[in-house]
Amino acid sequence: MRTRMALQGTLALMLLAGSAAGVAQESNTAVTVSDDTFSCIRNMTAVRGFYVDNLLDDLEATVAVANSPTGGVYPPGSVIQLVPGEVMVKHGKGFNPATNDWEFFELDVSPEGSSIRNRGFVDVVNRFGGNCFACHIQAEAQWDMICETGHGCEEIPLTKEMLLVIQKTDPRCDDNEPLNAQEIETLKKLQAALQPSA
Repeated sequence: MRTRMALQGTLALMLLAGSAAGVAQESNTAVTVSDDTFSCIRNMTAVRGFYVDNLLDDLEATVAVANSPTGGVYPPGSVIQLVPGEVMVKHGKGFNPATNDWEFFELDVSPEGSSIRNRGFVDVVNRFGGNCFACHIQAEAQWDMICETGHGCEEIPLTKEMLLVIQKTDPRCDDNEPLNAQEIETLKKLQAALQPSA
């Protein structure tokens, strides 16, 4: 009896040690990001109008959370992108609790590739004056700071058609096809909307 209790205690300690090691390993997961990390948005996996990837080769887990009807916590290495010039990257647990470990990036994109213009956590402001964190913090907790319709975030002033044209014309992509007449009209509306008001 005493031997069995000792064995159970040893097993419990081993399980606790294994769990603690797992947490430590997860929190020390290094996600390295440079200009070369980002390429054609359409090389990523499409999910309902946005794109996902995983820098730590855990794409399956990232896609599972993205497709979950009830939300979830994205695994480290997850990359979320709606338009070519803005990206979110998930770091290991505890990297930055204020942002649920997400880092925000603003990119300059061209046929030559990507260049990180701005990166950080609560203070990244995009070229239109919007604070990334201020928008994404509005998402209900179950969505892990990812904004979609119905997630609690303020709606962005871009239509689905505008977003598709922006994605289709990513200058980093080698396979961009000519825009059709409707897409050209949408692009004109988008350019007009982005003009600074007088």
